[in-house]
Amino acid sequence: MTNWMVFSRQPDVVLAQYAELKRQVPLLYALLAVSACAVGYTHYALAPAWTTLGFLGALVTVCVWRIACWLAAPAADSIGVGQARTQLVRTTILAGVLGFVFITWSLVIDHYGGPAERGHVALFIAATVIGCIFCLVHLPQAAMLVTAIVTLPYLLYYVLRGDPIFIAMALNIALVTGVMVRVLLNSFQGFTAMIESKSALAAKQDETERLNAENARLAHTDMLTGLPNRRFFFNRLEEALNAARMTRARIVVGVLDLDRFKPVNDTYGHAMGDRLLTEVGRRLMGVASAETLLARLGGDEFGILLTGDVADSQALGQTICDMLAVPFVIDGQRINLGCSAGLAAYPDAGSCVHELFDRSDYALYHVKSSKRGGCALFSIDHETLIRSERAIEAALQAADFEAELSICYQPIMCVLTHSVIGVEALGRWNSPSIGAVPPDRFITTAERLGMIHSLTLALFAKALSEFAQMPEDFRLSFNLSAYDITAPDCLDRVKQLVLTSGVDPARLTFELTETALMRDFNAAVEGITALRALGAQIALDDFGTGYSSLGYLRQLPLDTVKVDGSFTSNIEEASGRTILSAILGLCRTLGLECIVEGVESEMQLAALKGLGYRRAQGYLFARPMPLAACLDWQRAAILPSFSESEVA
Repeated sequence: MTNWMVFSRQPDVVLAQYAELKRQVPLLYALLAVSACAVGYTHYALAPAWTTLGFLGALVTVCVWRIACWLAAPAADSIGVGQARTQLVRTTILAGVLGFVFITWSLVIDHYGGPAERGHVALFIAATVIGCIFCLVHLPQAAMLVTAIVTLPYLLYYVLRGDPIFIAMALNIALVTGVMVRVLLNSFQGFTAMIESKSALAAKQDETERLNAENARLAHTDMLTGLPNRRFFFNRLEEALNAARMTRARIVVGVLDLDRFKPVNDTYGHAMGDRLLTEVGRRLMGVASAETLLARLGGDEFGILLTGDVADSQALGQTICDMLAVPFVIDGQRINLGCSAGLAAYPDAGSCVHELFDRSDYALYHVKSSKRGGCALFSIDHETLIRSERAIEAALQAADFEAELSICYQPIMCVLTHSVIGVEALGRWNSPSIGAVPPDRFITTAERLGMIHSLTLALFAKALSEFAQMPEDFRLSFNLSAYDITAPDCLDRVKQLVLTSGVDPARLTFELTETALMRDFNAAVEGITALRALGAQIALDDFGTGYSSLGYLRQLPLDTVKVDGSFTSNIEEASGRTILSAILGLCRTLGLECIVEGVESEMQLAALKGLGYRRAQGYLFARPMPLAACLDWQRAAILPSFSESEVA
């Protein structure tokens, strides 16, 4: 049975048919009523009154009633599929009944009058059939039924009367009707295909939107705790800060840090630590609301953003700390943690994201130094912490980079051959006035002071000089900041240092973070292109910490991807292994080398080897070391023990 003989089971097709009929059926009834009245008018003086007034009046009344019914019918977007299908069936049945009544009336009234009046009746019948086919093109069941009910009796009637002219007219109308029926079927097939195509496209779009929303959710969600992640937190903080500037409202930014997580992690292992963080996330979710955003920033550090009424922000922060101080029970183990919090309010503590977050961190540092388990709101008392930052600034501005900067090297290993394939150069600064300063502190300070280029060039020159003492098959990886890669003058100096050092540029890899790329993407692309033209390779560092990294893999001329160590720490989880496997597969597809960071245990190494990773870096092999210690380490082959089966 062809598809026009049965009513469609596709909801979208049924609703589309209903919508088209609601527009066209009133026109059909209007056509029938007007045409019938015209026939009645020409036969008024010739036919009995019951045919031209009584019967015709009843037919016109029915047509007007059906017009009113369709005009009052609900729109397609406010009717159910079942109701629409019922209306289609009712329309088909009624079309057959009315078609029979109209053809009966037409053939009865055809007995009255001369050739002109009979010709008018023939024209009326033809118009009826053609009008039905056109107006019911989206309901072929009804159109075919009316065509059959009208055309067959009409053709038989004129054949039996024996008038050759009217027989020819009937045959001609039948032929035209047949052609139009074929057109109707083709049109309906096209209509159905179009609706189904639209439905399929809409379904695809819905699925795409759902997947995009799910990907965005996953990209903004911390895999372990289920809380929003660092990127989402800072995006929301920026949005809240912009809104607060416009409305002159107050917002509060906070940092929550678990007090005894590291000892617990060291005592019970990473698996227990992960489960503990999951439980911490569950408790924090109970506090989250539309005006209280809680997120995991990394490790055992969490962020809090308070909007709306922030008058009791410090009390809320203390409530959270007290809540996390309640012991956790996991597998029968009673674990005591604790939490300290530092808060900073806009506009009191700062006017930008950087200032607010830094000062909440200052407040946290203060409370952890003086009263663990408490919550502090940044105030004038915390300026002493800022002075230490000012001390770093002053020492950096007066620093003799040649004498005070040094390089430590962390090996990059081939896990298949257990050999060193290269080293990553990591800058260190020991100031004669303030002592050793952590890299993240002096690098961010140098960026803020506009001294990062000088710092980078001094470190790179030292690294090139010392690298000459390492084996010729080693590679050197060096980190460039967001400011370096987008500064043509700095890159020209970098290239000059390479060319005058005697080091083969093909042995160099410059590492860039996603942050560096985001600062000025186009300028970063130009910088990368210039370095690759020199012969060096480019690595994307800390891959996976931001949701847009996949786009960079496709758009940038990269050679290597360094997978962030946070994924390695979750390798015991099935989801963690799945993600690591997917990243490796993606890199292989794109022809990129893949190095996984943060390898700290033989279990992690074995799991990574099982997934197919060949390059790794982490404390399991070695911590960052000065040149002499690194050379001694290489000569002594101080590598972790491996069984023969692992090597195989």
